[in-house]
Amino acid sequence: MGVTTFTQEYSSAVAPSRMFKALIIDSRNLLPKLLPQFVKDVNIIQGDGEAGSIEQVNFNEASPFKYLKHRIDVLDKDNLVCKYTMIEGDPLGDKLESIGYEVKFEATSEGGCLCKMTSNYKTIGEFGVKEEEVKEGRESTIAIYRVVESYLLENPQVYA
Repeated sequence: MGVTTFTQEYSSAVAPSRMFKALIIDSRNLLPKLLPQFVKDVNIIQGDGEAGSIEQVNFNEASPFKYLKHRIDVLDKDNLVCKYTMIEGDPLGDKLESIGYEVKFEATSEGGCLCKMTSNYKTIGEFGVKEEEVKEGRESTIAIYRVVESYLLENPQVYA
């Protein structure tokens, strides 16, 4: 088993607390609303939405995937940090055991935020993960962040 780590950052004009609430705390309600062509629904299948809970994301026909499950490992609302692990689902394929994520939202001097994301790909066997193999998933994540950011900019009262 090997682990490959990738990092990426996303700058937003939206305050970190609002981005955290939209993308982490309320994502199960917001993502199907903003991205109905891809996300059918998000359900808590174990727990209460806090650390230790397991969520299942079900995708629509337009998506190449049917579903995924992730476990919330850390949900630090004070420091705007979430750590979660994809433990089951089509994106893992037959070469990945799990993907661990850490997402942190930090304030910028301009009033917006910098979102720092770290992904740890845990492989089955000695398979190595190359950056070009995960590029599409990383680009999809940024696209989701942009959609949510646009929604929050157009609706300044939401999560204020």
